[in-house]
Amino acid sequence: MNTFDLAGYHFLNQWAGHFYALDLIMAFFAQYALELYAIMFVVAWFILPKPNIEQRHALVIMGFSGILALVINVLITHVWFRPRPFVTLPKGAFTQLIPHSVDASFPSDHTAGSFGFAAGSWSKAQRWVSRSFTVLAILVAIARVYVGIHWPTDVLAGVVIGLISGKVMWKFEHFFKPLTNFALHLFRFGLKEHQARG
Repeated sequence: MNTFDLAGYHFLNQWAGHFYALDLIMAFFAQYALELYAIMFVVAWFILPKPNIEQRHALVIMGFSGILALVINVLITHVWFRPRPFVTLPKGAFTQLIPHSVDASFPSDHTAGSFGFAAGSWSKAQRWVSRSFTVLAILVAIARVYVGIHWPTDVLAGVVIGLISGKVMWKFEHFFKPLTNFALHLFRFGLKEHQARG
């Protein structure tokens, strides 16, 4: 294991098990990011003004950016398997706050998906949406190391993959317009303005 990963891992994980409230917070973000994102997507979809077509299209692209990041992760894990810290390190050298399977550690799925969502929002979604998704992505990345289940380079790779996914999805965003239009029609959002443009 390289020096950077060991030093970075112990720098964050050393605090685990010493502050009960902080442990609960970090364990929550490390475990329930998917549920949090689902709630945030739903809230954003319904809070945005009804005529706001482009902002809802941004939410669709954000969602697929996260999905693309996870697909890339799956491909990487089929090429290279890296064991998790709690498998590699000797007992007593770390604190693991949440249970986890012994699957591939690199790259971090949670971080890649999180930054895929966040990157998909940058300069496209409303500021409060972009900021909230970005803050949560950062918290998830830190939490995954803090609770003892990822190496720092796992989450850094996840960040890069998420950023790339966000860029790629916006390059092909026009392919997802029909899906956005279907969702708009389903919830009767932005119909008058959309018809006027057409």
